[in-house]
Amino acid sequence: MLVHAVHALASSRVVDLVVIAAPEADLDQVRALFVEQPAGAEVVVVAGGATRQDSVARALLTLPADVDVVLVHDAARPLVPSELVSAVVAEVRRGHQAVIPALPVTDTIKQVNAADQVVGTPDRSALRAVQTPQGFARAALQAAHAAADDGLATDDAALVERQGVVVQVIAGHEEAFKVTRPLDLVLAEALLAKRRATRAIG
Repeated sequence: MLVHAVHALASSRVVDLVVIAAPEADLDQVRALFVEQPAGAEVVVVAGGATRQDSVARALLTLPADVDVVLVHDAARPLVPSELVSAVVAEVRRGHQAVIPALPVTDTIKQVNAADQVVGTPDRSALRAVQTPQGFARAALQAAHAAADDGLATDDAALVERQGVVVQVIAGHEEAFKVTRPLDLVLAEALLAKRRATRAIG
């Protein structure tokens, strides 16, 4: 999944450097996956931290000084279309400090208490399921990480929200789904097979 995710970013042609934050024990193994660099982007592997937030913070420290737009992407979303990557970057370059792709929520959402009893039903028309890559002006993301101290943020947009930064939402893509369950893996394999067939016909 990691290789597919990196190639998806590189193929967008708006990403020229991919920094992978990997577990320290796996650094050599991950680097071996990218001995042959993907076309269009350099890949650098660094040691991640104990949490997702720590890993992003460490990756930020490795960026060259001239990088002004940063994308944060989950390797668990290996099939993100290149056009979605490009769209996120374009919105940051238009002046938004933070941009996230998202899809409308189609299921009814219930809020429950500690006893699993329903205590509320949010209006799903105002809810979105957030995807990655999330895009940021580098200065805004670095400031948000510098101010964070709990390590509990589930995404980087939450960190910049705490700093009062407006987060712009754009349309996500169904193919940018997260692979977390066995069924997701089946869907990913089917989509890959479809893409290969399309390329073969083309």
